[in-house]
Amino acid sequence: MKTRVLDTWPILEWMNGRQPATDAVEKLFDESLAGSARLFMSAINTGEVYYFLRKKHSEKIAESWRELSATVPATIEVPTADEIWDAALLKGQYPIAYADAFAAALAHKHRCPLVTGDPEFRSIADLELDWIGRVKA
Repeated sequence: MKTRVLDTWPILEWMNGRQPATDAVEKLFDESLAGSARLFMSAINTGEVYYFLRKKHSEKIAESWRELSATVPATIEVPTADEIWDAALLKGQYPIAYADAFAAALAHKHRCPLVTGDPEFRSIADLELDWIGRVKA
C-alpha cells in the first residue's frame, strides 16, 4: 500500500485550485478512499494551513478548512514529545520552516515520501519527496 505524508503546500495549492497539485492531491485522496493509499498529515501542518488561509484570505475560508480537515481522507497526527524533538533537530540542521520540520519528521517516522512542491524540502538529504510542484525536485 502506498503511504504518503502531506505537507501544507499541497493542501494550499489544492484549496486554491492550482495545477498540477490539485489533480495530484485529488488522486491521492481517491486512492486513500479506495484503500490503496495511506495518507498522514501533522496536526502542526493542519494548523499552518488554517493560519495561512486566515492571514492571506479570510476567516471564512480558514474556517472552511477547519471543517474540511476533519473529513479529508488523511490521518491527522498530533506529534508526541519525541516527535517534537525530532522536528526540532531537523529545524536545527536544515534551512526549513518549523512547521515544515514536522512534515519531514512525520515522513521519516512513516518511512515514506513527503508530498510537496515546496523547494525548502530539497535541502534535507535523506527525505524522499513525492514532488507535485511545477519544477522537478
